[in-house]
Amino acid sequence: MDLRKLKKLIDLVQESGIAELEITEGEEKVRIARGGAVTVGQTQAAPAAAPAAAPAPAPAPVQSAAAPAPVAPEAPAASDGHAMKSPMVGTFYRAPSPDAKPFVEVGQVVKEGQTVCVIEAMKLMNEIEADASGTVKAVLVENGQPVEYGQALFIIG
Repeated sequence: MDLRKLKKLIDLVQESGIAELEITEGEEKVRIARGGAVTVGQTQAAPAAAPAAAPAPAPAPVQSAAAPAPVAPEAPAASDGHAMKSPMVGTFYRAPSPDAKPFVEVGQVVKEGQTVCVIEAMKLMNEIEADASGTVKAVLVENGQPVEYGQALFIIG
C-alpha cells in the first residue's frame, strides 16, 4: 500500500472521529486506531502507543496539552523563518544511526533537498529532506520522539 493512501486513511480516521479503521487490500492489511497504533499485516508498528489506544477520548486532550509546546515556537517562527513540517507519522531521528552525529545542528546552513533527519515509519527509515534553503534556527522535536503528519520539525530561516 503506498504512502499517500496511508496518509489519506490516517486523515480520514482523524477527521471522522471513528476509533479504528481496518483495510485489507490483496494480501496487505492495515489497521489504524485513534491512539496512534498502526498495524500492518500482523506486525505492530507502534507498540508503545498501543496502551494509549484504549481510552478513545484521551488522545484529543493529550494532543491539545502537547500542542502548545510546538505551537509556541511556531508563532514567532512566522516572522523568523519557515517551519519545516513532517511529511508523515513516525519516529523522529536526528542522525542516521544512534552513534552517528546529527544530520543538522542549530545554526547550520542547509540547502533545499539536503537530508535533515530520518523518520521511521512501519519499520522503514525515511530520509527527510529540507523543503527550503536557509539556516536551521530551531529543532522542535527531540530525538526518538513520535511525530504526527504536519507537525513542525525545524525552523529554517
